[in-house]
Amino acid sequence: MAQARSAQAGPGQARSARSAEIRTAALDLFTRLGYEATTMADIGAAVGMRGPSLYKHVASKQDVLAQIMTGTMEALLAAHRSAVATTADPLERLRRATEAHVRYHARHRREAFVGNREIRSLVQPHRDQVLGLRARYERCFRDLIEAGARAGLFEVASARLASYAILDLGMGVAVWFRDDGELTEDAVVWQYSQFALRIVGAG
Repeated sequence: MAQARSAQAGPGQARSARSAEIRTAALDLFTRLGYEATTMADIGAAVGMRGPSLYKHVASKQDVLAQIMTGTMEALLAAHRSAVATTADPLERLRRATEAHVRYHARHRREAFVGNREIRSLVQPHRDQVLGLRARYERCFRDLIEAGARAGLFEVASARLASYAILDLGMGVAVWFRDDGELTEDAVVWQYSQFALRIVGAG
């Protein structure tokens, strides 16, 4: 079935699908073995490709790690923009942003794990690129908190610390959440959004 789909797809689509397959395999290996212990040969074996063919899709192991980590942050930024797009109310915007943040980490636990553990493994310019995206994401939450404080809806001594606390809450979900656990994803998302509102002194 997969070969039939590849045959029907154009060259660009097939290359994109193959690159995505390589990133998925690398993500699994980085999660289980760690970046340093994973080799390009390991990644190639996981997708049934040898060196020359693999290097047609990715430049290096570092390049794969950078793609995974920048992709994670770009997905979080996109989810944030979508979450807050349809309301101007600061309280509702923070609630929705927190829900999107928590939901992403409940659904993408490997990406969160690798993103947190392997930031040390990035070299320049990839490291600065990922750190810049992280700073932008944190700034999104800080802006929401500052807007709520100006409107008299939130009471915080430091919007920066409040944003860190909310982000840490969501990232922690990736450590313990399981699909077959006691709490459903929706239950966790709702409760954490309430925690966030308490952190900023809403209501």
